[in-house]
Amino acid sequence: MVMITEQNNTFHLTNGRISYLFQVEEFGQLAQIYYGKAIKHYSGHFRYPRLDRSFSPNPAETTDRFFSLDTLLQEYPTNGSGDFREPALALEFADGSQVTQLVFDRYEIVTTKPELMGLPQSFAQKDEAKTLVIYLKDPVKEIDIALMYTVFQHMDVIARSVKITNRSQAVVKLQQAASLAFDFATSPGQLQHLSGAWARERMIIRETITSGVKKIASTRGASSHFHHPSFTLLTPQTTEFQGEAFGFCLLYSGNHQSMIEKDAYDQVRVTMGINPDKFLWTLQPEETFTTPEAIMAYSAQGLNELSQQFHRFFEEHVIRSPFKKTPRPVLINNWEATYFDFNQERLETLIDEASLLGVELFVLDDGWFGKREDDQTSLGDWQVNTTKLTKGLAGVSDYAHAHEMQFGLWFEPEMISEKSELFAHHPNWAIQTPQRKRSLSRSQYVLDLANPEVQDYLFDAIAAILDQTQIDYIKWDMNRNITEAYSTSLAYDRQGEFFHRYILGVYALLERLCVAYPEVMIEGCSGGGGRFDAGMLYYTPQIWTSDDTDAYERLKIQYGTSQLFPPSTMGAHISAVPNHQTGRYTSLAFRRDVAMCGIFGLELDLTALAQSEKAELAEAIAFYKEHRQLLQYGAFYRLVSPFEQKDAAFMVVNQEKTEAIAYYYRGLIEPSEPLHVLKFTALDPTKRYQVNNEQILYGDELMQMGLYVPLPQIGDFQSILFHIKAI
Repeated sequence: MVMITEQNNTFHLTNGRISYLFQVEEFGQLAQIYYGKAIKHYSGHFRYPRLDRSFSPNPAETTDRFFSLDTLLQEYPTNGSGDFREPALALEFADGSQVTQLVFDRYEIVTTKPELMGLPQSFAQKDEAKTLVIYLKDPVKEIDIALMYTVFQHMDVIARSVKITNRSQAVVKLQQAASLAFDFATSPGQLQHLSGAWARERMIIRETITSGVKKIASTRGASSHFHHPSFTLLTPQTTEFQGEAFGFCLLYSGNHQSMIEKDAYDQVRVTMGINPDKFLWTLQPEETFTTPEAIMAYSAQGLNELSQQFHRFFEEHVIRSPFKKTPRPVLINNWEATYFDFNQERLETLIDEASLLGVELFVLDDGWFGKREDDQTSLGDWQVNTTKLTKGLAGVSDYAHAHEMQFGLWFEPEMISEKSELFAHHPNWAIQTPQRKRSLSRSQYVLDLANPEVQDYLFDAIAAILDQTQIDYIKWDMNRNITEAYSTSLAYDRQGEFFHRYILGVYALLERLCVAYPEVMIEGCSGGGGRFDAGMLYYTPQIWTSDDTDAYERLKIQYGTSQLFPPSTMGAHISAVPNHQTGRYTSLAFRRDVAMCGIFGLELDLTALAQSEKAELAEAIAFYKEHRQLLQYGAFYRLVSPFEQKDAAFMVVNQEKTEAIAYYYRGLIEPSEPLHVLKFTALDPTKRYQVNNEQILYGDELMQMGLYVPLPQIGDFQSILFHIKAI
């Protein structure tokens, strides 16, 4: 049961497994008390100590030197009144002043999850969650702040967001508005976050929290391949299976910033939200700004448990129907098979071959529209190229459906080519700063999605295709970031709103399509995983994990991605060898087994395969379909980290603990290699299990002793399947 209580100006949020406590301190200040494993009874003893800290100012109302905002563990800190640490909120007022002083006003408890208009957000059914709303105010400048905390009955997470309302008669400039802030009384010790690049997304970085400020951010107009909008604080002793971990994740796809600051007294402040760089929002009288939602998750049992909190939360409370917890189809994408070089006949041949293998969805990638023969032209001209497709899109779609396959189509709605009809008629729709040359990236520009006219054009263009052709699936791509940021649809003094309005425009377009075509699944993509974030999951329930389809490289990419996101969201395809990104050769069996730990698919020319390879693929697809529910929605565990050694291992277990599948992956072999023992997890210790239809062992044997991994003594890139069933 979710409980939110207030006693003696102390608030306690709990679901019986986690607790979050804060209180109203002296002078109306909101102060942290505790966040972590549930506390049944709080006696009120953990008030922040009163100490005289030199160079830490004291409020004007105090009569001693023992209370300072500079050291207090605050719930939503501002700047200018004695706290020199990173703020959560920064405002500029009409008189030029930038001091904000918030005090507690009132609170209310809501039995639902409040809606955040125009933003991706978590949701809850009746009785699944409760929300505490804390109202703060700056009585001098007439600013109202609403801090929202939603606690979920069956999830060890707290959803947070903030609303800022200008109650004055003057214009206020919003410079920074974090979605959450949290102060740790003592440093957990370490920070883990996800960093990378194109085709190398979400590499795990684990480092010591040192004095000073650490920033994780993007200013690219997207969450980006480079720095993910999430992080975890943990102890040095925390592993995949033990120790405390505090996870933070932003439901947002635009410019973001997370700050981790360790002060002189070993206290750690974290803030997370929209990146204040290049952000300046005008609040007219009585206008309200709502921040994106941020999620806090807690685990007392290591990183696997923390990941599962995120996995379950995204599956249950972010991904919406009709795709919530539904089977993801096995697909083939024609991109690496044909690139731009295809016609109706070649696509039909691929469909013929895919149908024989049991593929369920054929996706036509880039090159079907305008005069698109390469990446130099036609983005924005979303009309079918009938020279290539003599029977039109309907011909390809009908052919796929006649072969009992769904049909999917690639779009890159946010982009425009200079060589396009759209650019010829609307050059001002391309993002541009007056009197500046536009930077090219991948020979294309970005459309101004902050402009409602552009949103309308794109909706109409995409809807025309969807209305004329039976399309079951859209692959939504975005292959460059934003430069020369400026919108001709915004006044000169509102350009600081551009980046946020851009991503709001993307969300608005996606929402219109989701409402108008609820049965069409949209897969997110941005040059692979350049926008694999929780915000996009609200609209695109699966996302292309990375353009790197090299199976060996994918082990790290999928391992890092799984820190937050479940296999049911991660596109994972078998591609050709030599791999098109790395030139590496790996066996079909190894590529198959890596792809099994995501949404299984193909991205290669089936006509170039030997019959034996086709038979192997057909067998793999049949196995995946048979065990799809387990592989996509079972509890996912990381057993061996490719970041710590050259091998990796993953495992999925069903809810009843009656069936599990684990894969062990060898990377590079070495001479006289040591033996490998794999210990399994999350089984019933009292149950008897059969492994690969051979050995019969008890669950405690498999978990405590494990099995020797029967790897061959020669050869890189080997994989071993362990299929474990209760008997």
